[in-house]
Amino acid sequence: MLNYIPIFELFLLIIMVLIRSAMLRRHGIKVIVFGVTHKTDFLIIPVVLLFLYAMLSPIFNFPFPNILTANFWENKILYICAVVLCSITLIWFAVTLKVFGKSFRVGIDENTKNDLITNGTFSISRNPIYLAFITFFTGMFLSYPNIISSLFLLLIILTIHRQILREEAFLKKQYGDEYEKYCKKVRRYI
Repeated sequence: MLNYIPIFELFLLIIMVLIRSAMLRRHGIKVIVFGVTHKTDFLIIPVVLLFLYAMLSPIFNFPFPNILTANFWENKILYICAVVLCSITLIWFAVTLKVFGKSFRVGIDENTKNDLITNGTFSISRNPIYLAFITFFTGMFLSYPNIISSLFLLLIILTIHRQILREEAFLKKQYGDEYEKYCKKVRRYI
């Protein structure tokens, strides 16, 4: 059962996003604007579903090629470190959601202008949510070092970087000099 802690943590991450979205929806805020500005954003959905299916296949005996989910190595200490990394990342993610306040969105919301957030975790990284995702899925890879998790980690890093570049262009247009000054103080990742 201990082998499934990272899977449980993954579902906690998803639940945190859904709860935050529901909380903001009660205030009339549309949080999920994913794919509105760029329809290609939807390409990540089948990849995420494949990843979830692959990670759950050993637990529930779903049919899936073993070669894709067979671990490259077995190392209990590395596994424990990975679980701790995922746990710390969940805390970072929760703190960042709190700091984000009512500005949290999944996707680029061109129709709403909020204040530029530069405090809390945003004083350490311009993209603390994305940093959390990269760190979390690095922990997932270290927990389950296999072909699927390594390909997913690579894909998630590339997708996140692409999204960050899009958001930076939007934020420069939206906030102008204020965002430029912020960029000079705080790095893109860390």
